[in-house]
Amino acid sequence: MTNGSLLDRLQSDLVAAMKSRDASTLSTLRMLKTALMEAKTKKPREATLSADEEIEVLQRYVKKRRETIEEMTKAGRADLVASEEQEIAVTQRYLPQMMSEDELRAIVKEVVAQTGAAGPKEQGKVIGAVMARVKGKAEGGTVSKLVREALGS
Repeated sequence: MTNGSLLDRLQSDLVAAMKSRDASTLSTLRMLKTALMEAKTKKPREATLSADEEIEVLQRYVKKRRETIEEMTKAGRADLVASEEQEIAVTQRYLPQMMSEDELRAIVKEVVAQTGAAGPKEQGKVIGAVMARVKGKAEGGTVSKLVREALGS
């Protein structure tokens, strides 16, 4: 997916949301487009975002939404959680399909074997190698949890 195609897709979905008067989806799409445009402006003038960079921006957005849900739940504001979950659902339409825990577990085992990691002190090395292989298809928290399990910490 090139920069143009993701932004084009966002733009056409924005227009569709406007026409259908879907305010919550429209709001989320506007925020996603803004986040992508901000990331693009941080680069040199003619540079564009790669597909991986676009995915990273969207994943950061989802992570922020999840953190917000956590904070709202702690504060007893369950009434606001639904809108955040809806934003996550809209954003995930533009992200690649996430890997299952079983698929991730197999990759973690493979990387542990390749790196020869034996204990919790080598967790960072394993997480880095796994994240490089699953780029955009798994969340860091899940990978970290599986690596901890595999290394017995």
